[in-house]
Amino acid sequence: MSMDLVESAANGADNNKETLYMLGGVALVVFGAGLILSNPSIRRYMSSFGVGNLATAVIPDVERYFKLRSM
Repeated sequence: MSMDLVESAANGADNNKETLYMLGGVALVVFGAGLILSNPSIRRYMSSFGVGNLATAVIPDVERYFKLRSM
């Protein structure tokens, strides 16, 4: 009985550690993307590429996806 409690406590600690690693990785990706996009030459390239137009074209599809998913 006591081994079951120890195993469940250890499993919860592993799950918390994995979540922490995942969130840390996401934070690093967001930070890295911010560093890349803050570069003036990259910003000029992205503005000529038309990311704003791409974002406005994608938003209705994303909204439709979330409506379908909530059904």
